[in-house]
Amino acid sequence: MNVETAIEKPVTNAVSTLVRAAAPRPVGAARTEPVWAQRLLIAVAVGFILIMLILPLASVFVEAFADGIGHYLSAIAEPDARSAIGMTLLVAAIAVPMNLIFGLAAAWAIAKFEFRGKSLLITLIDLPFSVSPVISGLIYVLLYGAHGWFGPFLAAHGIKIIFTVTGLVLATMFVTFPFIARELIPLMQEQGTDEEEAAVSLGASGLQTFFRVTLPNVAWGLLFGVLLCNARAMGEFGAVSVVSGHIRGLTNTMPLHVEILYNEYDFVGAFAVASLLALLALVTLVGKSVLEWRMGRDGSRGH
Repeated sequence: MNVETAIEKPVTNAVSTLVRAAAPRPVGAARTEPVWAQRLLIAVAVGFILIMLILPLASVFVEAFADGIGHYLSAIAEPDARSAIGMTLLVAAIAVPMNLIFGLAAAWAIAKFEFRGKSLLITLIDLPFSVSPVISGLIYVLLYGAHGWFGPFLAAHGIKIIFTVTGLVLATMFVTFPFIARELIPLMQEQGTDEEEAAVSLGASGLQTFFRVTLPNVAWGLLFGVLLCNARAMGEFGAVSVVSGHIRGLTNTMPLHVEILYNEYDFVGAFAVASLLALLALVTLVGKSVLEWRMGRDGSRGH
């Protein structure tokens, strides 16, 4: 055996080994667990979902219709219930667009620019995830309440925040503002700045670049964040409970109204209003799945 053969044969064997290792495996080759283990894991997952999600959700609708459809409709049409529904929609209609503006601005700044204090901004965006909603509502009371830091000044100028719609909106915005920004930041970072730089080099202004290049690329992610933000805004309880005062017909939202009815032993009325929140959760889940499918399909097309 000459020297070339002695060198070539080990190299060829090594290359063949690497090729076999990189070759796609059959579908069943990755299944190393026994069948009983797979079925056990599936049974545990299904059982957990059944106990923790399906049964509680079903019980809400069972209790809501316990006295018939007539009582259900009358509980929803009751003036205080209609006021709570309207207040919930009003707060969400104000808080979500405000968070949309903040989320777009924050995500664009973090993903596209380098500036001093960038890490601090990212930390502040994550702050509501680590602070209890009750604590956030208490903070607003300490700031804007009658005996708070700015309370005397606001009272002297006839401005009232706590126990008003303004307080509900502020508390809701605090607990929901990370959702949109957190959906957009990774999308914008993944896209980089090449397209924006190309648009600017062709003479596009900053706003033109944003609305014609940046925004279309993150449209599905933006809708996804808005959907989650809206669902959280409508279902928020802890923060708005502190700043609302539980004033019927004025500052009660749907979750607060459910609590009041339940404490008054009006179980059918409480579950009737709760069923509307459950329907909202189901609609959000369906919308989330549709958006994930569209985002995955558009992503596969891009690749």
